[in-house]
Amino acid sequence: MTGLSILPVTGADFTARVPHLAALLVDAVDGGASLGFAAPLAPADAEAWWHTRADDVAAGTFLVWLAESDGVPVGTVSLVLSPWPNGRHRADLVKLMVHSKARDRGIASRLLSHAEDQSLAHGRTLLILDTETGSPADVLYRSAGWTAFGIVPDFAQDAHGALRDCTFFYKQLAGAED
Repeated sequence: MTGLSILPVTGADFTARVPHLAALLVDAVDGGASLGFAAPLAPADAEAWWHTRADDVAAGTFLVWLAESDGVPVGTVSLVLSPWPNGRHRADLVKLMVHSKARDRGIASRLLSHAEDQSLAHGRTLLILDTETGSPADVLYRSAGWTAFGIVPDFAQDAHGALRDCTFFYKQLAGAED
């Protein structure tokens, strides 16, 4: 995709970026994505959730990237770095979202690949995540070489309150210790 930039959101610019991140979250949840919120999601609630991450972003334990297409925010992805001494090789991939008006352009794949590269840059060789079974995200992770290691029935409610199964995935990245 031409004109796509993936930019880190740091502690210094996080507050200024929260409205963009919140708009992406509202669009995704209101479109049915299972991201831990119920639809309709009020923009103020989405902003409040992002603001609760400010300290972790500033500390460098919650890493956020914002995708922009010709300067317009179109997607985001985050990594939560494990703080545990026995888990400093792993991270959770969270909140991969692409705005509904920007889908089917390869942005999710680019964000996922970027997060994987950044995971390695931060010394993390194992990524984990969960997503709604059978969702477009489920298809994305499978096509990107992630390994499903279990399905939990009725694990989470979707944005509209229906219980949905969730598939848990992991991916060992190049450079992982054998």
